[in-house]
Amino acid sequence: MGATTLTHVTTVNHPNNTIIHGPVVDEVEGLIRVYKDGHVERCSVVPCVDTSLPLELGVACSDVVLDKLTNVWGRLYVPMMTASTKSSVSKLPLIVYFHGGGFCIGSASWSCYHEFVARLSARTQCLVLSVNYRLAPENPLPAAYEDGVNAILWLKKARNGNLWAKLCDFDKIFLAGDSAGGNIAHHVAARLASTELKPLEIQGTILIQPFFGGEARTESERRVGNKSMLTLSSSDTWWRMSLPRGADREHPYCKPVKPKSSTVMRTLVCVAEMDPLMDRNMEMCDGNEEVIKRVLYEGVGHAFYVLGKSQQLAHTKTVEMLCHIDAFIHHYEPFN
Repeated sequence: MGATTLTHVTTVNHPNNTIIHGPVVDEVEGLIRVYKDGHVERCSVVPCVDTSLPLELGVACSDVVLDKLTNVWGRLYVPMMTASTKSSVSKLPLIVYFHGGGFCIGSASWSCYHEFVARLSARTQCLVLSVNYRLAPENPLPAAYEDGVNAILWLKKARNGNLWAKLCDFDKIFLAGDSAGGNIAHHVAARLASTELKPLEIQGTILIQPFFGGEARTESERRVGNKSMLTLSSSDTWWRMSLPRGADREHPYCKPVKPKSSTVMRTLVCVAEMDPLMDRNMEMCDGNEEVIKRVLYEGVGHAFYVLGKSQQLAHTKTVEMLCHIDAFIHHYEPFN
């Protein structure tokens, strides 16, 4: 099932970088710097971890290579089926997950994502493939979308000859992600809508605070934009670093895809009250309430499920959100 753990190379600030690479031309303070010659420096704000997990969680984990050419890999989580699980289900759904980080930072091996995705796998009793896609600005959009599509095509090849594949129900695949990863999951689903995937079938998308934008400010952006983990300034910088050169925040990559009414995919959108993205997340659900379900988590902000572990409210809302995702996947109330 496994391979050697792979991680993004993380660099730290060197006092001679401005001499070697020229002045800093763009940055999100404490997270990333881009120099005039194109050199990118990412700060080591979250540790990268190996595939180890607590035994009591009941999830096995390993890393797999998805594309040697682009160095894209994934972290695979497999619930350990108990006797009771085996008696109730023969195979398990699969979630393909994309981490957040403004398209520019983050990793499937970041400790906060490793812990969260493992909990997601355990709570939903789903296999999860967490995709370590290419990052901007070295690889601007649509590189991450292409990596997402290729991850699904990799599954078609990998379903034969792997032990984990024998546990997987390949006609129950869900695309999921948070923040920038939610944007990726959404756009990957749109790109795959006209692609023949049989015997794979995508049943829906799970978008946690998906990162969308625009030139005009929304009310929630004005209300909490500078009190949030995701400030308006950092949000604008993420878009500037990740979009094709010369594009602004009205580019199609910043917006939800408008599908034809007959092709709207079953979707769960998880929204936070104190997130500047709240209005954009709520708006994408309007007019398609039969298929697109939204849940608002009160009192919490952006990335509460990975960055608010020490806060009781964030912990409580994370447990609620995992329950809602479980219900959405398995068609329990209120998502049956």
